[in-house]
Amino acid sequence: MSLQVSSRNSSLQESPIRKLAPFADEAKKEGVKVYHLNIGQPDIKTPSGMRKAYQNIPEVVAYGPSAGLYSYRTKLAEYYRTRGIPVTADNVFITTGGSEAIIFSLMAALSPGDEVIIPEPFYTNYNGFAVMAGVNVVPVTTKIEDGFQLPPMEEFEKVRTDKTRAILFSNPGNPTGAVFSRERLDGLIAFAKKHDLYIFSDEAYREFTYGERKAHSILEFDGIEEHAVLIDSVSKRYSACGARVGTLITRNKKLLEVVLKLGQARLCPPTIDQMAAEAAVDTPASYFDEVNSEYRKRRDFAFDAVSAIPGVLVKKPEGAFYMIIQLPIADADHFARWMLTDFRFGGATTMVAPAAGFYATEGLGKNQVRLAYVLAVEDLKPAIKILEEGLKKYQELFA
Repeated sequence: MSLQVSSRNSSLQESPIRKLAPFADEAKKEGVKVYHLNIGQPDIKTPSGMRKAYQNIPEVVAYGPSAGLYSYRTKLAEYYRTRGIPVTADNVFITTGGSEAIIFSLMAALSPGDEVIIPEPFYTNYNGFAVMAGVNVVPVTTKIEDGFQLPPMEEFEKVRTDKTRAILFSNPGNPTGAVFSRERLDGLIAFAKKHDLYIFSDEAYREFTYGERKAHSILEFDGIEEHAVLIDSVSKRYSACGARVGTLITRNKKLLEVVLKLGQARLCPPTIDQMAAEAAVDTPASYFDEVNSEYRKRRDFAFDAVSAIPGVLVKKPEGAFYMIIQLPIADADHFARWMLTDFRFGGATTMVAPAAGFYATEGLGKNQVRLAYVLAVEDLKPAIKILEEGLKKYQELFA
């Protein structure tokens, strides 16, 4: 009899963002230049104040409080209040990345076997977090034709059961770049209050919108103090993905009591990274003005270039730095892999993330990919040209 692994293995999805990395690595060993449009790793510089803070390491790097450094929590509360999100340090809990904030939220609010409704396509790791927490994901499908806006609440009503306990979404959206309208959020809040559900709002990309629509925080809304949980992170806001500092914010005291117990079980979030994140809060507004301007430039170029490819369907994203592209092929997973293993254009190729892995409904997204426009325009230009030429060749070979 051989040793068995956990039954969780059958529920965990491979990451569409990272699963093709070995093929990219092999291409690089052959001397091929790979343009990475598969992962949301910005090339924007981390703010200088945050980088400098890493030089001031104490002589003893000690454990910190399980809820996070009080000075950082206080400073964060001030930051949120200036953005119309009225909270205090007692509402703020620091986590090891936004990922842990989502895991803690699910574990604190839901019991094993409960259900969480998530609009799809969604950040693929939501599925993994749900598996860790022992809860079941129930998808509600958004459509590329609608710009991936939230569907009418009737669609949520159709999938709600006696086991439904929460709704989880990202706004602005990963992988779609959608920014949800206030009207649809009002409807979602009414739905949550009607059925006594939690709302987990992942707002890691809130700073990045490009003029078409403002991203509203869930904590801007009144009358949902017990329902709302804001998830945040320094990863994207300060281009500090490796810092692994996140935030869970809620006015629900009972929920925070459970979150604290979970936090105590993992001891504390990283002390040095919190110190750097605290310094990052002082980043001047000019930094975000420049970053937003740069991302808008990249968004506009990428959208125009992709839209010009014959047979492609894409909607202009309003936030974050992603777009879902529908291709005139049947198997985007095979195409993305083939681009890395077989296709070369000028000694280079382009890596994208197959979109099926962002859906929970079997069969959806098979002809879509996610593109992250995290490269400068001078790199996006050849990367998208390679994508166009690769698609043309792929259609010739596999039509």
